[in-house]
Amino acid sequence: MRNASKVFLLAGITSAALAAPIAHAQAPAATPEHTLTGNVGLYSEYIFRGISQTAGKPALQGGFDYAHSSGFYLGTWASNASWLGDFGAYTKSSLEWDFYGGYKGTFADDFSYDVGLLYYYYPGTANPGIVKADTLEGYVGIGWKFLSAKLSYNFDDYFGARPAGEKTDGTWYLDLSAAYPLGDSGASLVAHYGIVDVKNDGSGPTEASYEDWKIGVAYVIPGGFMKGAEIGAYYSGNNATEAFYTDLNGYNTAKDRGVFYIKKSF
Repeated sequence: MRNASKVFLLAGITSAALAAPIAHAQAPAATPEHTLTGNVGLYSEYIFRGISQTAGKPALQGGFDYAHSSGFYLGTWASNASWLGDFGAYTKSSLEWDFYGGYKGTFADDFSYDVGLLYYYYPGTANPGIVKADTLEGYVGIGWKFLSAKLSYNFDDYFGARPAGEKTDGTWYLDLSAAYPLGDSGASLVAHYGIVDVKNDGSGPTEASYEDWKIGVAYVIPGGFMKGAEIGAYYSGNNATEAFYTDLNGYNTAKDRGVFYIKKSF
């Protein structure tokens, strides 16, 4: 994600008597102070925490990220999404637009950490009596080699949901993930397990809390026109309450499904 520049140092003449030529030694690549990257992806369906956001339809996604060498970063990302209209929450809504920022770093060689804030913004007009879906979350994550864990905490109603008529701020989501590289093949096995605890969601048909999982494979193209692009597929499932996650068109957004995608960073 970072563009490295090459720095060459003049070694100096080692011995005038030997008339040795001037030598040039290559120093380690310097880390740029500022880095701007972008990404774009096409998915057969947009799945968020095990739940479909596009009712079985494809999604075009992309964003931009700024990173400072100190570890601070800012970014934005967007995707088409239809669930607010499908559930009758908004008169018209077809976009999710996210904004985030935080600080990340490494320690003890193979460990990493990440803390920040993420704001989910949904343009559109909410129907009368519906709470806006815009949501602010804080998160903290830790990683070790190919393993990662991330805990997100919600400061607003959880995407506007009030299953039992009470506020749902304080909802949290735990994400446990792995991306195990298969040698130098460019392929990786990916796996995920998550838990969402929606506050005040009641029980029975109003219960919004659930666990989700996915397993799949990803492959980075090594050369050619699409060099660096990632293609992949995964199967996603959960134990969410079908009644709560079925939209007005009768589509169960929580059903198990397979997803195919291609994405690239630049």
